[in-house]
Amino acid sequence: MLISIGLWGCTLGQTKQSSVDNGSSQTGDYIENKGSDTMVNLALAWVERYQEENPEIRISVTGGGSGTGITALKNNTVDIANASRQITVEEQADLAKQGVEAVEFIVARDAIAVIVNVNNPIEQLTLEEVSRIYTGKLNNWSELGGENRPIVRTSRETNSGTHVFFLEKVIRLGDSEDKTIFSADTLLLPSSEGIIAEVRDNPNAIGYDGLGYITKDVKVIALAASPGEPYIIPSVASVMDGSYPIARDLYMYTRGQPQGEVRKYLDWVFTAEAQKIVSDLGFVPVTRADE
Repeated sequence: MLISIGLWGCTLGQTKQSSVDNGSSQTGDYIENKGSDTMVNLALAWVERYQEENPEIRISVTGGGSGTGITALKNNTVDIANASRQITVEEQADLAKQGVEAVEFIVARDAIAVIVNVNNPIEQLTLEEVSRIYTGKLNNWSELGGENRPIVRTSRETNSGTHVFFLEKVIRLGDSEDKTIFSADTLLLPSSEGIIAEVRDNPNAIGYDGLGYITKDVKVIALAASPGEPYIIPSVASVMDGSYPIARDLYMYTRGQPQGEVRKYLDWVFTAEAQKIVSDLGFVPVTRADE
């Protein structure tokens, strides 16, 4: 996969500028930013702070899912695509056909928390058990030591980067040859908030969400990568030390090397001020150690 990667600590003004004329609006004072629902609250907080300091710049932030953002990038209707998964080989190939290279910036990190209703006595699961739940091999909480209740599976919709990440890393347990999919009766919900609400209100439900969206209204399950390994609760600390088994990077993509106001904005995203907002919202900041 041909991707240029922007790392924390790199000054964008020092990067080699792309010779591709991508036709974007990057040199104007308006920035269009679209994509990952996981990143919406973070992106909005960034924009609010940035525009306080740069009132002459207008930045629009919308969600719709990582796939929506990357499609908009391919269609050249956004300056920045937010994604909670990495761009695929196929998506990169579509851009290459236009003579454009996707430039990737890792702007924060996140953990996927598996959640259940607060009244569910289950406290911990292995990734294999979670996979068996979501593939329909386990259908009653009593099979896992819980109450005699049917398991109600909830998930983000298929255009969500979180959905794709969970499918690949949890349901398929990282096996790229595995073609297993979600059980057909999985309830697909359009937002992170929707999953929280369903799990909060349904004593039989299980769901998953980005760490920054978890509230006290749901119970977070401790996960073990495999039987016999320690059960770990998702947190900033367990993501940073690598002990939590389903952590991920959060990305921003541009068509070619960013220029003008887009470059200035992305440069600011990697400052201490912007990365503090990452921490304040429950995500994991990127540090120089990640280079």
